[in-house]
Amino acid sequence: MTSFDPARYLPDDLLARIRERAAVHDRENTFPHDDLDELRAAGYLGILVPQAAGGAGVSLAEASLLQQRLAGAAPATALAVNMHLVWTGVAKVLRDRGIDDLAFVDEGAGVGEVFAFGISEAGNDLVLFGSDTVAEPDGRGGYSFTGTKIFTSLSPVWHHLGVHGLDSTSPDGPKMVFAFVDRSDAVVTRDDWDTLGMRGTQSRTTELRGAHAAADRVIRRIDPGPQPDPLVFGIFAVFEILLASVYTGIARRALDLAVDAATSRRSKKTGTTYANDPDIRWRVADMALAYEALPPQLAALARDVDDLVDHGGRWFSLLSGVKYRAVAMAKEVVDDAILVGGGAAYFTQNELSRLYRDVLAGMFHPSDAESAHSTAAAAWLGPVTG
Repeated sequence: MTSFDPARYLPDDLLARIRERAAVHDRENTFPHDDLDELRAAGYLGILVPQAAGGAGVSLAEASLLQQRLAGAAPATALAVNMHLVWTGVAKVLRDRGIDDLAFVDEGAGVGEVFAFGISEAGNDLVLFGSDTVAEPDGRGGYSFTGTKIFTSLSPVWHHLGVHGLDSTSPDGPKMVFAFVDRSDAVVTRDDWDTLGMRGTQSRTTELRGAHAAADRVIRRIDPGPQPDPLVFGIFAVFEILLASVYTGIARRALDLAVDAATSRRSKKTGTTYANDPDIRWRVADMALAYEALPPQLAALARDVDDLVDHGGRWFSLLSGVKYRAVAMAKEVVDDAILVGGGAAYFTQNELSRLYRDVLAGMFHPSDAESAHSTAAAAWLGPVTG
């Protein structure tokens, strides 16, 4: 068996151009159109799409490695593309289990169309299991959606937006409805993305004003609340693994920059580089020990999804746990890298300064710390009683 070569899909020269542009998009608060154009031309939007549909047919475990590599060059670009890859990854999870409901996602991504993720809503901590968006049946199997979605990455460029809403009017309701809408006058994107970090994602607020999904774009009508539907599992699994991959990639880049700083900065006191300073050596070693735990965890968990391993009720704890650990680890590693980098890292033109801001976004993605701990407690202790 030949080993997987990430450079085949993300060559060094492409990453170098993406890294060079990252600071510009962060400074100017702009979407990385050039990055997307080059990634599309390289076939990156279709890495999880089967070869028969024009894609590369890589596994989720291999996509995780690629996203770690891309995040090391430009975290915001990687996070934005992540939301497209979530849907192609869900299509793969379903296809691997004999379900072809998202074949149109494979077909679209295979020719370079962009799919975005319109699930998050302000104050909705139910996330996949509930929605404040109204899903109104059209009487022909389709739905119109009215509500507001936040953190809609890829806002300037998406072709199709995956959304969910609550149908409370049908006789068998309430039902959670998952569907895809296209751009129209009924979809309004606010120009409100002015954030501390991850500025290039342009994850703007999206208003759905009766946005219509035809019957063939309605992919699920399911009961609200936690349940074992393959679509819900697929979204949760791919979302958590690829998010964890992005933040693990940020940590690796911060570690590399810290090593560069330690080996190039010289101490006036000792006349040698800081790589010989015992405190710096301890700090870099601590960063490495924290970082090196995550790639094997991601690889193992992604392979389990690829191989249809049945973890039963433990799946949600395992998936939320790896995302939580990746973000917590990445934040600690970037914090330490800033200290190793010294005063120069405090200036905004320093890459570590940008990573310091970008990594903070991880705290706002599901599953957050509270949700991850609640899920782990339920897995090990059972539900709260009494």
